[in-house]
Amino acid sequence: MATQVDVLSSAPQADGMHFLGENPAEASHAYSDDEEALNDAEINGNWTPQEKALHEARLKAKAKRRLRKSSSRNSTSESISESGELAGGDPHSPKGKVNTNDRKSRTGKGRGLPKKGGAGGKGVWGAAGMVYEDEEPDIRDPNYDESSQGDTVYATVVPEVDERELEKMVNPIVQEYFEHGDTKEVQMLLKELNLGPHKYEFSSLAVSLSLEGKASHRELTSRLLSDLSGKMLSQGDMARAFDKMLKELPDLILDTPEAPQMLGQFIARAIADHALPMNFLDCYKGKVDCEHARVALDRAAVLLTMKREMVRLDNVWGVGGGLRPVKHLVKEMNLLLKEYLISGDVSEAEHCLRDLEVPHFHHELVYEAVVMVLESKGDTATHLMMKLLQSFWKTGLITVDQMNRGFQRVYDELPEISLDVPHAHSIMETFVDLCYQESVITKQLRDACPSRGRKRFVSEGDGGIIKT
Repeated sequence: MATQVDVLSSAPQADGMHFLGENPAEASHAYSDDEEALNDAEINGNWTPQEKALHEARLKAKAKRRLRKSSSRNSTSESISESGELAGGDPHSPKGKVNTNDRKSRTGKGRGLPKKGGAGGKGVWGAAGMVYEDEEPDIRDPNYDESSQGDTVYATVVPEVDERELEKMVNPIVQEYFEHGDTKEVQMLLKELNLGPHKYEFSSLAVSLSLEGKASHRELTSRLLSDLSGKMLSQGDMARAFDKMLKELPDLILDTPEAPQMLGQFIARAIADHALPMNFLDCYKGKVDCEHARVALDRAAVLLTMKREMVRLDNVWGVGGGLRPVKHLVKEMNLLLKEYLISGDVSEAEHCLRDLEVPHFHHELVYEAVVMVLESKGDTATHLMMKLLQSFWKTGLITVDQMNRGFQRVYDELPEISLDVPHAHSIMETFVDLCYQESVITKQLRDACPSRGRKRFVSEGDGGIIKT
């Protein structure tokens, strides 16, 4: 039997394996004999790999047993009452357990104090003596009842527009405004956007787009800035926008060479409309190094210092197309034709007509030109007007529809014109034939010209009857 025990003890065993009926003292003695044998083998250098692994496993198991014993002693000593006796339970219980209902840590780690200071556990509402105050209901609480909190106010939160997306959102608004010219609609659209601290950039973007457009666009932009001032934008925002544009002038002149002069006109108009502070120009005296910025500021200063009898800043962009009254447009076209009859400069007349920006009203120019031919004396006006209409026809400035409409208006009013100009019919026929020969009008328009029959008196043999 002794031989059998020796064999089992010498065989390699896994860590943590035990045999039933084995005495712990004898087992520890067996482990000590094996360790001495292994140490002798180590000294002699005769260890096999299996023996070396077995030795390391035994060392780890020994260290774990020491740790368990030390933690059990600590937890047992801390559970002793003030009277020097144990709080309850068997002091020789494994892992130093004293009471299964105790709230102290059972893992052998920590200081052995109750969890959460004694305020934790099932059915416990906090530590002893704790007083709870009234708390505001939390919307994120699953038990939150919205109806019991009184009237509920719903608010729409609009995210702030990013600076990189600002230009993409503003450009369509400005382009549509150039078509309809309604400043109130622009205000409504801007209120729906949360521009935040970048709202001043709307003014600079609108001015930049108008610089690339027509004079009517610049007039509309000046009106928009005037209407937005004090409502959506303050004078400080306007000043910040124009200051930014003054710094960007070197880049703007690449696409618009006249940008410095135009920006100066914008500044002067904004100051006159009280969109910019009156001391805006004074802030830049002696502090501007950019040549283009100096040109813009000088242009604004000149316009502001001129007398009102010489220039009106509300017309700083000239005639604004169809936005002007019809009487004003008729007056401008009459003035254009009279200057042309004096100078004979076709290119200047064409430039003035384009600046009016009223292609839908060019029939008025044709009408006025033909009436001037009927009322003039001599053939000079006839040839000059024919030359002018021919130039406008070839360049496409006056379309077929506008040309036909202008001549047709003269045809309809020819009887009334004849009261002041007796030879209006004959002059009209001559002028119409000349225009047809130069391919200014069509054959159908020439044939539509009214002709007046000639009256003659026959001999007395006819009984004095007038024949037509």
